Amino acid sequence: MMATTYGAYGGRYVPETLIPALDELERGWDEASSDPSFREELARLGKHYVGRPSPLYETHRFPPPGRRIVLKREDLNHTGAHKINNALGQILLATRLGKRRIVAETGAGQHGVATATVCARFGLECIVYMGSEDIRRQHPNVERMRLLGAEVRSVEFGTKTLKEATSEAIRDWIANVETTYYLIGSCVGPAPYPSIVRELQAVIGREARAQMLDIYDRLPDAVVACVGGGSNAIGLFAGFVDDADVRLVGVEAAGAASLGSGRAAVLHGARSSVLADDDGQVLDAHSISAGLDYPGVGPEHAYYRDSGRFEFVSITDEEALEGFQALTRLEGIMPALESAHAVAYAMRLAKTLPRTKTIVVGLSGRGDKDVHVVAKALGKSVE
Repeated sequence: MMATTYGAYGGRYVPETLIPALDELERGWDEASSDPSFREELARLGKHYVGRPSPLYETHRFPPPGRRIVLKREDLNHTGAHKINNALGQILLATRLGKRRIVAETGAGQHGVATATVCARFGLECIVYMGSEDIRRQHPNVERMRLLGAEVRSVEFGTKTLKEATSEAIRDWIANVETTYYLIGSCVGPAPYPSIVRELQAVIGREARAQMLDIYDRLPDAVVACVGGGSNAIGLFAGFVDDADVRLVGVEAAGAASLGSGRAAVLHGARSSVLADDDGQVLDAHSISAGLDYPGVGPEHAYYRDSGRFEFVSITDEEALEGFQALTRLEGIMPALESAHAVAYAMRLAKTLPRTKTIVVGLSGRGDKDVHVVAKALGKSVE
């Protein structure tokens, strides 16, 4: 089979032992995605289990005054983030392939929670790899995973964050490939994972486009989403990528800006834009947000950056905290720290646009999980 590429990016850079599993995955996905019963079951569970469609919400007090900022509320999904869209679709695929053991990686914990949730729903064994640093700063999600029946395995090497958790999940998959399904959490990894995750998250963009036309009788002028691996952004952007007049802006963490300051390299089975040195060695990333603390990005994002269709900017930890506080205090909506990066940039962008313009912001998740991190960063104690 041909390994999907996006221009110079994507493909498969994996041990030979994984090629048959990836071929099986690609065949399974092609069959499932063309099967009306699969699509109907996914839509049914999306509506009755996840709570789709997620609403659009126009802010009222959120700055700057007089500008229209509209939030796509993925934070209202079951489990509190966009991750459930992908986890649900892939678990249906795993069951079609006869896999009963599921492994996953997680950074902020939301993909781990989503995976543990769907494994509980379908009665499958669930093992989630998570860096010990992320376990420390995302402890509420660790407890959620365990309560759902998942085994959380701490990763103790390197930066002890998402990069290393992904490496360990891949090692597990290689060792147990015949019985195990690797439920990857973002639009990264070897083909066909990036295209599978994109299609499962594209429901966000399809809904947002239809809702804009229904409510406002027009498309937005700009669509803004945070980018770590990039799944919520690629899903939201998918609804507007063919609309040339709509700006698509991805917001990276300043300390993990693989699109803004990276180079072409291979990471976790695919070629993309990666934080790396001159020899191609992957560098450490940093972000106050565990979900953006990753030195790579999905290959489709790199392709659209090079083509000029997607813009990418970076936001510092301090700016993300400002966005978090502003949306929380002025709208009563507490965003995940990942989403707070997009919120912070939307505040900046809105000040440069005429009052007639509209910005859609992907609110990829809610901030319950980040309360202790934010409180510590602001110098406030939390019992």
